[in-house]
Amino acid sequence: MSGLRQIAFYGKGGIGKSTTSQNTLAALADLGQKILIVGCDPKADSTRLILHAKAQDTILSLAAEAGSVEDLELDDVMKMGYKDIRCVESGGPEPGVGCAGRGVITSINFLEEEGAYEGIDYVSYDVLGDVVCGGFAMPIRENKAQEIYIVMSGEMMAMYAANNISKGILKYANSGGVRLGGLVCNERQTDKELELAEALAGKLGTKLIHFVPRDNVVQHAELRRMTVMEYAPDSKQAEEYRTLASKIHANAGQGIIPTPITMDELEDLLMQHGVMKQVDESIVGKTAAELAAAAA
Repeated sequence: MSGLRQIAFYGKGGIGKSTTSQNTLAALADLGQKILIVGCDPKADSTRLILHAKAQDTILSLAAEAGSVEDLELDDVMKMGYKDIRCVESGGPEPGVGCAGRGVITSINFLEEEGAYEGIDYVSYDVLGDVVCGGFAMPIRENKAQEIYIVMSGEMMAMYAANNISKGILKYANSGGVRLGGLVCNERQTDKELELAEALAGKLGTKLIHFVPRDNVVQHAELRRMTVMEYAPDSKQAEEYRTLASKIHANAGQGIIPTPITMDELEDLLMQHGVMKQVDESIVGKTAAELAAAAA
């Protein structure tokens, strides 16, 4: 496993993390890198664009059918997708029942024991939402993921989640080798988004790896269960993902231990860039009915 880079994509739910990660990994595969994706989301959607499938059978569901994880073979749980990217989904329990984090732990242990990481350049963990749950923090906590890339936007809650994830990295950085590789801003076209992303990166002591512009070709590709790299390889957006992949590839050994900020500091950051002021001025003196009409 020497030379193997274990990376993980974290970020606020709904930020476009799985889409960004799959397009980036497809671009890395185009560069000749051998990739294994370990989906750590119970929805099992971390590999759908690579496999052109609704959802891959998960390790937990297959183990339940077989009787136990020990009854599974690697070929039972792993599928090959675009550019021979290897895909595995950990799965999880039904909503509201049990801890999905256990699926992550079980899956990674099984894959390691079965030699899934042999002959691989990158293992990528696509992790659900935030790190408030210890199970989903497992790739960080157990020193599996060495480089964390946080997908965020200029929206306040996405920045809050990025800061919160940085706290999780900081917690385990000294006991293991985990480091923050950087931020990836998935554009939502909010006010001063690039400036805010760069400012937050500076506060955390890291860098903005890449600013991914918004483009409808991403949605067009997703409707066909494809990455942009496969659906529109000559598009400007595909070039953006190639640039992001190249930056991550060149970022080996450059991760940092982050310096998270307080909620007050985050609000001050928004104030400094005039975002909170614009929000305040837009609601001052308006009735609830006027605000509702404006939002309609």
